[in-house]
Amino acid sequence: MRLCLSRTSRLLVLAVLSGLPGLAGAEPFRLIVTHLEPPLVPNSVMDLALDLGYFEREGVEVELIRVQQTPSAIAALQAGEGEMANVGVDALLQLAAQGVTDLRAIGSPNRQLPFLIAAREDIATPADLEGRSFGVGRVGSLDYSLSVNVLGSLGVDVGGLEIVGLGQPPERAQALAAGQIDATTISIGVWLSLPDKTGLAVLVDQDTYAAAAPVVNKVNVVTQEVLDTRGAEVEGILRALIAISRDFAADPNLWAAAMVPYAPNLDEAGLQSLAATFGSAWSVNGGLSASELSYTQDWVYQTEDFAGIPTIAPLAWVDFGPLDRVLAQVGVAETGDQPDR
Repeated sequence: MRLCLSRTSRLLVLAVLSGLPGLAGAEPFRLIVTHLEPPLVPNSVMDLALDLGYFEREGVEVELIRVQQTPSAIAALQAGEGEMANVGVDALLQLAAQGVTDLRAIGSPNRQLPFLIAAREDIATPADLEGRSFGVGRVGSLDYSLSVNVLGSLGVDVGGLEIVGLGQPPERAQALAAGQIDATTISIGVWLSLPDKTGLAVLVDQDTYAAAAPVVNKVNVVTQEVLDTRGAEVEGILRALIAISRDFAADPNLWAAAMVPYAPNLDEAGLQSLAATFGSAWSVNGGLSASELSYTQDWVYQTEDFAGIPTIAPLAWVDFGPLDRVLAQVGVAETGDQPDR
């Protein structure tokens, strides 16, 4: 008996035999992100990998699902509305402490956001912040905890600040420019894109901020089911994000050119200046360092949000396997993030 297959069936059979992730997946691989447009930070590699065809070259059909903030991203992932989500490490640790054991971090396209503290120009030193208003996402959020740590390391009595919850960095920057608050933490990209900085200044630059709070900010997570059923696509996405990160690290102007449509307040020269500040922030090796992640877990457990939360085993929320298999294929870049285990 001769078995006749349709063209679609033949393609699917070939996909299974050849291991091509894009053809093997019956549906697009949905990547949930917590920004509505590519942000002016290295985390934009997820958007740009789609725009510039990096995912396609790895044989993965990716669809971006956009939500606002990590809780919505996790809810969408757990509801089956996506296969991978870019989320804050603190939220992932909270879930792990609550007994949610099927979520695993498999990469970090942007380990540390290039944060700085901007303030009214009459605030000359961090000590001058005492008694003034400071904008945060919300009390207890990661940006709040990071900023408290940074300011405390600079000798500021954080208890003397008026903390104001305002949401995302662009909203905080607008509130600062409008004179509604005296200082806030924002990314350097948001700072540079402010159309009018009259009366404002950088109080704590990004290098000082990062040195005082060297924690991993966000990771890409998947469920164990996705690893079991669509693991080839997961690895294809990791390869694409490593490839684009290495290209941008080698030539930051490539990132600047790609971001022009998304940065109406910055011309290409401004974007090139911004790209030059990212330095080693690109995750050229996937962004999973065991030592950095362990430091982050220890640090997060010292924050207000984790008071009384049960501790978990170190790195019980991470799976290095997919990234290690990809690095075995593409090699480890000597500069940038190092995949220590």
